Amino acid sequence: MPVSLVDVAKAAGVSNATVSRVLTNSDHPIAEETRRKVLVAAETLGYRPNLIARGLRTEQTFTIGVIVENILSPFIPPITRGIHDYLSQHNYSAIIINSDWDPIVETAALENLARRHIDGVIFVESYTRSSDEVTRLIPKPHIFVHRLFNALNPNSVAPDDLYGARLAVHHLACLGHRRIAFINGPEGWDATINRMAGYQQELAAWGIPFDPTLVGRGDWEVQSGFAITQQLLAHTPPPTAIFAANDLMALGVIYAVQDAGLQVPNDIAVVGYDDRDFAGFVRPAITTVTMPCEAMGRLSAEFLLRLIDQEVDVIEPTLVQGELVVRQSCGAATGEWQFEHEQGSIIRQQRVLHTGCREPLT
Repeated sequence: MPVSLVDVAKAAGVSNATVSRVLTNSDHPIAEETRRKVLVAAETLGYRPNLIARGLRTEQTFTIGVIVENILSPFIPPITRGIHDYLSQHNYSAIIINSDWDPIVETAALENLARRHIDGVIFVESYTRSSDEVTRLIPKPHIFVHRLFNALNPNSVAPDDLYGARLAVHHLACLGHRRIAFINGPEGWDATINRMAGYQQELAAWGIPFDPTLVGRGDWEVQSGFAITQQLLAHTPPPTAIFAANDLMALGVIYAVQDAGLQVPNDIAVVGYDDRDFAGFVRPAITTVTMPCEAMGRLSAEFLLRLIDQEVDVIEPTLVQGELVVRQSCGAATGEWQFEHEQGSIIRQQRVLHTGCREPLT
């Protein structure tokens, strides 16, 4: 039989009311030793709260809706994994609905979720709704995560693309490159705007003049990276490094360089963005900036529960930073190995990179 609150009270030697207050984090004053007894008893007995009963008291269902624009997007599964992991740790479950970029489908989904009396909604890669529109359709707490076509607004979590682009250019500048080309994404995307801004800011930080002829506009696909690189290689002199705004275009860069009879990274260094699964398996493996998907998912779930619990009225716009993953395509992995020995055994090994700086981006 399931362990009940009464069982925990008997094991701890306290009243049922005291157990309830401890396990619901009531503001009622409780001695620390009593609180410890209750928590130890609950853990020992394997007590799990009856969410249905608690929901009847609090009018909560401990369920949230997650509306995703395209469940086949490579970024949505890790974001939803982060959401799921955080929710499961806090005894919440999720209903996931795919809207296929269709506002009509999304409206129907919100109406369906309202009938189910969910406690809140997370929108993943949504761009069709403002916060006010959501509140009119379903007056529940909500969070937007990884919005693609809207400026960052309250109750939203997004990748820090400006910082990520600076990280990529900073790394290439550290390696000694001064003619750094950039293949950006299509117009209208937040990622396109912010990665361009990061590229220009980091060039300026290094005192490298911005050359618009070294910038091309791709469409996130391999072929555009290939075609633009062919144009860049025709420059006199050509760039010594190319930063592509995503890994698919970076793959196109590598193919174009190789087709021209040149080598990556010996002739042209390449850095991508997103850290897609294939980036570590192509040859040369692609140096890239990670898209912090799981972290964004976990943070969006955490923020939503804070709104549901009325800890805050609104969440300030939040940016999550990715990291640089150094692989073969940038040339930094061509340094020399150094070893430290102790009694004939190697106790430490590191690669000393041939770079012009080793300070982290500030």
